[in-house]
Amino acid sequence: MADEKTEVVNEEKRAEGSSGENQGQQAQQQANRVKVDESDAICSYANFCRVTGTPEELIIDFGLNAQPFGVPTEPVRVSQRIVTNYFTAKRMLHALHLSVQRHEQAFGVLETDVQKRVIGKPQQS
Repeated sequence: MADEKTEVVNEEKRAEGSSGENQGQQAQQQANRVKVDESDAICSYANFCRVTGTPEELIIDFGLNAQPFGVPTEPVRVSQRIVTNYFTAKRMLHALHLSVQRHEQAFGVLETDVQKRVIGKPQQS
């Protein structure tokens, strides 16, 4: 998992470096690796995400929606909140985009419309 995170950071740096900087800087950026200590990390599953913000910060709430179809009758309980600045959010957006793009190249396009996933595509005769 740590290698995967380091890979994302390095890919991000390579993407930023490819906009006209010289090869020496790119090689130096690739050699710099961010060390990540995951010993205190808490892992939880979320199928709900809400994004709000202020002019200075982005607030991302994660939770579990026990009733994923239709409008839930019970409130979705938020279990994790990430508050970050817009610069970090933009870097995260880029890293997530690269990860989803890689996944779709390997496994096919992800359908985000739940109704289309549940009902499926009509079969052609």
